[in-house]
Amino acid sequence: MTANLLTPTTIRAAGVTKVYGPGAAGSGATATVHALRGVDLGIAQGRFMAIMGPSGSGKSTLMHCLAGLDRPTSGTITIEDTEITALSERQRTDLRRDRIGFVFQQYHLLPELNGSENILLPLEIAGRRPDRDWLDTVVGALQIGDQLDRKPSELSGGQQQRIGIARALAARPAVVFADEPTGNLDAASGRDVLEFLRYSTREFGQTVVMVTHDPTAAAYADRVVLLLDGRVGGSLDAPTPETVLNALQKLRG
Repeated sequence: MTANLLTPTTIRAAGVTKVYGPGAAGSGATATVHALRGVDLGIAQGRFMAIMGPSGSGKSTLMHCLAGLDRPTSGTITIEDTEITALSERQRTDLRRDRIGFVFQQYHLLPELNGSENILLPLEIAGRRPDRDWLDTVVGALQIGDQLDRKPSELSGGQQQRIGIARALAARPAVVFADEPTGNLDAASGRDVLEFLRYSTREFGQTVVMVTHDPTAAAYADRVVLLLDGRVGGSLDAPTPETVLNALQKLRG
């Protein structure tokens, strides 16, 4: 599966495998597990992609490899013009800091910092000066201006996740990876988060990759990629909850 040739590709994976077990680097496992089996994937700039599949299908492993959190056993992954599989550990750390944003299910906000401080923390660690006009745009779009002085304990789950999204977007990353971003939210807050992620692709040209188990959440994406046993088992464009659910049922056989 490839991106539209007229649209720049933010991420491209070619022949990506991930093997855990005897002989695999850093593994103490006694049995060989093929988590990814030759995944080919293209994600166009400014698109929202959801990755789905049954438990054990390899979706979390794929996201970790795409985001530079884990190194595939073989194959290549390119983010914009950088082949990240050829980078050293230090270079991958720098790439994650400068060009990748993360949105987590558990928010991962520091409790002693207020909203503004949490948003700016990655930039401060990187020694980068924030783009105030961009931050004002993000804060306004997320409607969190009145929450910047509050600490996480003073915010609802939905508000904390909005702060987390602002943190992910603060450095204007090439891609944002969202790992079950609505898993701890009620239906209304989850809908708000998904609508904003979709909005960020339309209005900001942001590329978003989301792992989810929820067909309703996946339906907010432009495309859904289905994994089974470490392979791409199919994809859906312009998904709906019903078409996603049907595709998952067929995938499971």
